Amino acid sequence: MDARIVVLAGDGIGPEVTAEAEKVLTAIGQKFGHTFTFDQQLMGGRAIDELGTSLPDATIEAAKSADAVLLGAVGGPKWDNPNATDRPERGLLAIRKALNLFANLRPVKLHPQLIAASAIKAEVLEGVDLLVVRELTGGAYFGPRKEAGADGDEAYDTMIYTTPEIERVVRLSAEAAMGRSKKLTSVDKANVLASSRLWRRVTIEVLKEYPELEVEHVLVDAMAMHLIRRPADFDVVVSENLFGDILTDEASMLAGSMGMLPSASLGDLLNSHGLPLGLYEPIHGSAPDIAGQGIANPLAAILSSAMLLRHSLGLEAEAAAIEAAVDSVLNEGVRTRDIAHTGTETVGTVVMGDLVVAAL
Repeated sequence: MDARIVVLAGDGIGPEVTAEAEKVLTAIGQKFGHTFTFDQQLMGGRAIDELGTSLPDATIEAAKSADAVLLGAVGGPKWDNPNATDRPERGLLAIRKALNLFANLRPVKLHPQLIAASAIKAEVLEGVDLLVVRELTGGAYFGPRKEAGADGDEAYDTMIYTTPEIERVVRLSAEAAMGRSKKLTSVDKANVLASSRLWRRVTIEVLKEYPELEVEHVLVDAMAMHLIRRPADFDVVVSENLFGDILTDEASMLAGSMGMLPSASLGDLLNSHGLPLGLYEPIHGSAPDIAGQGIANPLAAILSSAMLLRHSLGLEAEAAAIEAAVDSVLNEGVRTRDIAHTGTETVGTVVMGDLVVAAL
């Protein structure tokens, strides 16, 4: 297979971790007889510095014509001016909209070797294997807003959802649940928010199409507690944009570190292979405090590349090979700083990537 992958390395540790993901994908191509071409494009703070915009038109066009997009991370204190007309995060929201990436899939699967890296008790973590589906192009992140500015005393963001937006992400989540344990949890705040009452009503209606599913509706504040107290009770969880963003960051602590969790953002655009044109990224941020030090954990980016192979290229065996290689490296006791015990010897970003390649 030939495939063109647009790489948006971004800011902070983004270039460091995407370089390791590219390295692993290249090795997979050599092993399985595929040719992956990487097209580097600008987005985020670096794009603002070089081109004056967080998401250049050339980047959008390159992404739309690609087979998949691999993203590192964007943002950093250099661009944190709240009064700026453009910010790195705007580019992230804009590319989701441009590619119509309405669903973000975030698997949270605990590697048994990393139980000690989590702050949660081992007996609570046993059996954790979640898939959180976050609606990605609606809600408060995309609704009408007003900035207070430097001297203002009022600001607002508007959480808006429509029936079609809810239907498509709930249906995608239901299909995912049908392929797993047939258990689906929908998270909302229907006791307070009008948008959540619409979310629940539409979800109930859509799920009538899936009578085999065991369905639970949970308020978001209760879900925040349940994720810590009984995470293994959940399988597929679907939520709106803001709630999903917060809950998945919370869930990352189950796995021990944000540096372990990949994600896939999918929509309705198809690539040259007739498969979803997706954007794949680790869930962590740009971590400017450690950028350039060579100590960032690249495993979330590498596991994101496995999701890329699975969802956008249909290469299940190749995706599984990457996941098995990561498990093998962890079984050998190799750790980056974020997942290591106190006093444990650690390796850097490049060495971790090299070891995953060697384990393929």
